[in-house]
Order: sequence, then C-alpha cells, then structure tokens
Amino acid sequence: MTRSKRIGNHNSDKKKSVSKLWKTKRRTKDLDQIHEDMKPENADRLLHQEIDSDATGSAQFYCLHCARYFMDQRSLKEHFKTKVHKRRLKQLSEAPYTQEEADRAAGMGSYLPAKKFKVETQTMEEEMKIS
Repeated sequence: MTRSKRIGNHNSDKKKSVSKLWKTKRRTKDLDQIHEDMKPENADRLLHQEIDSDATGSAQFYCLHCARYFMDQRSLKEHFKTKVHKRRLKQLSEAPYTQEEADRAAGMGSYLPAKKFKVETQTMEEEMKIS
C-alpha cells in the first residue's frame, strides 16, 4: 500500500489564523469614524496633538482623511498627491450610512439619494501662516 496524499493537511488551520492576523494588523478607521473625526472640534484635536514618541513622526504629521501618521511634512505633502488619498477623499464625499437609510432600503420609507458634499485636503500649518 502507498501513503495517502492527504497526510499533512491537519496543519492548514495555522494558515487561516495567520491570514486573519494580517487582515487585522493593517486595519484602519472606517468611513463613519473618519466623518466623526472631520467635525471641527475633533479635527482640531487630532491635527494639534501633543508629542507622542510612540507614534510615527511624534504624532505631529497626521492625515485626517486617511487616519495615518507620517514622518515629516514632506512625506505628508507627497501623500496628499497620491491616488490612495484622492480615492479616500472621493469615498468621504458621500454622507455616512445611517439607520434611517437602512430602514428605507428595507422598504420602510421612500428612497432618498445619498447626500454629497465637497471634501478637500486639510490645510498645512505653513500654508496657513503664509496666507
């Protein structure tokens, strides 16, 4: 008799746990959480954080729309020109999904199209001082 080809498959569950780890490691904020952060009182708090040596760039260079920290001003400016940032701005141009909208989709009300508003890249401190 020959050996079965299925030997060794009992270790496949380890691969599943590793893939789940990678998915959760790079998890960022959801769009509705970012909409909360974009409110003026929260945005001011996030853009003017105290120095934190554990965060990237000492938490001084933060992209509000992507919820990411950067090492310096130059890399933050370069990020504003990237496709990833522009795509995120486009996603944020729609109003966040609400329970009322879910009820309307389920047939408990009439359809209303999603509200759109213009989202622009945050202003830099240096540019604000010059203007």
